Amino acid sequence: MSDQEKKPRELPPWARTVLLVVLGVAVLAALILAFRPSPVEVDLASVERGTMEVAVNEDGKTRLQDRYVVSSPLAGTLERVHWRPGDRVEAGEALLHLRPMATPILDPRSRAQAQASLEAARANLEQARARAEAVEGGLVEARQELRRQEILLAEAGGSESAVERARARLRSQEAEERSARFAVQAAEQEVQNARLLLERGDGVEGSERISVWSPVEGSILRVMQESEAAVQAGAPILEVGDVANLEIVVDLLSADAVRVEPGQRAEIERWGGEETLVARVRQVEPSAFTRVSALGIEEQRVNVVLELDERRESWAMLGDGFRVEARIVVWEEEDVLRAPASAVFRDGDGWFVFRVEGDRARRTEVEVGRRSDVDAQILSGLESGDRVVLYPGERVEDGVRVHAR
Repeated sequence: MSDQEKKPRELPPWARTVLLVVLGVAVLAALILAFRPSPVEVDLASVERGTMEVAVNEDGKTRLQDRYVVSSPLAGTLERVHWRPGDRVEAGEALLHLRPMATPILDPRSRAQAQASLEAARANLEQARARAEAVEGGLVEARQELRRQEILLAEAGGSESAVERARARLRSQEAEERSARFAVQAAEQEVQNARLLLERGDGVEGSERISVWSPVEGSILRVMQESEAAVQAGAPILEVGDVANLEIVVDLLSADAVRVEPGQRAEIERWGGEETLVARVRQVEPSAFTRVSALGIEEQRVNVVLELDERRESWAMLGDGFRVEARIVVWEEEDVLRAPASAVFRDGDGWFVFRVEGDRARRTEVEVGRRSDVDAQILSGLESGDRVVLYPGERVEDGVRVHAR
């Protein structure tokens, strides 16, 4: 074998040049990939159209629309009370019995005062009856208005919202009618007590047994004096009310209360049952009060009264003073372009989101309408189907590469 054949073949100069260039490009690409920032992992959500609600959430409690404290009409000895909280009573049923103390003969001034009290009680009774008649007229009118709106809706000349308002007004009138009826019964009891006090001003011994009757049909709520004891005139003994006539009181911040109107829908949650109860706003009280929050901040609060739309069987276990959570819907609309509220952030005077184009996040200015705890109404700047970044952090900037977590 010759020396020329033993010598290895050498690459031509052009081949070595190409090889070095390819090697350099590969090294440069490896360095670029090594030092290239990795995509930021983010949470993404889509902008879509649908129904949007704006609601006010706050704790509330139940209360009776009407409650009556049964007190001793005169000084004497109260016999032991055998009623217990929860016992049902009928209107006119004897609740407690007293043995009056011996009363001195009324002097002319005391007799005149007792006579004036009787006349005032009679006047209150007439006023209660007049109010009951007026409420009864309003109830008839509310029923006629509901019927008229239902006919208009059936003939395509009305609206569902008008029917709902008429129904809410009818429920309110029915509640007022019950309250007026109970007020008449209570006024009748006051007249009887005033008459009894006037008739006992003859100085006889207190051996006569006197009974005090229930002013309304309902349940015993509380027993303030159970044992036999000497009591003074006006001493509270029992509290009576009808637990079927419950309402819900929610105290809102005054800034939230101005957005609430009678007739708006509300949802009652976490009241102890599995179902969510439907209610309506009956009244927004016109006067606010001051309450100190847990952080020591004085807040102006307003009571909003709700009435339940559900049948009594749905909330039969609810009683007076029970805690509930209320969600009052102050605005609702269908076919709204909405984005998650966590994707929208404020910068200066404008609202912005990070919209994802391909694998890049683009800072986009949007016009925001209504906002809730969950969604924000988008008036301009986005379209249905756009993807946006949720909870954008400091690493998310305009043009940065992102990757869905």
